[in-house]
Amino acid sequence: MMKSILSAAFGAVTVIVAQIIFVSFGGISMGTKSKALPLEKALAHRALKVSIGDHEADSSPIPVTADNIMAGAKIYSKSCAVCHGELNKGPPPFALGEYPPPPQLLPPKKGVSDDPVGETFWKVKNGIRLTGMPGFSDSLSEVEMWQVSVFLSKSDQLPQAVLDSLGARH
Repeated sequence: MMKSILSAAFGAVTVIVAQIIFVSFGGISMGTKSKALPLEKALAHRALKVSIGDHEADSSPIPVTADNIMAGAKIYSKSCAVCHGELNKGPPPFALGEYPPPPQLLPPKKGVSDDPVGETFWKVKNGIRLTGMPGFSDSLSEVEMWQVSVFLSKSDQLPQAVLDSLGARH
């Protein structure tokens, strides 16, 4: 039994040392144009899903009204569009150099309108490690974070006044 425990411990230490050597000698390129490592995307998506946990089921405590959607649009334009783009436009120049590239959140892309609003709120509040997505809990109020989350959840069916404020083409 003791031999099995020592073998397992030796194996674990060997794996950790091999990883440190791999990284120390440039085995992982930190450039934004480098290819993803095998399993990198799968592990990152799994870690994010586990981190969000049951929060994806959270309901918005603010009503889905035209005023809240408009407020969310203003917050998005000020705080999010630089990376995630504007309505009916391609990726902004700033986003072209990011890794991973930030998703386009407004039409013509689908964005996150089909994600649960609680999941979007969690991402807005906490950010996503190693992606460039900041957490906004220190710069936006809870209400503002919910407003931008509600706006994004309705981005595929925005009221005309919101479309006009975003400069939508008619």
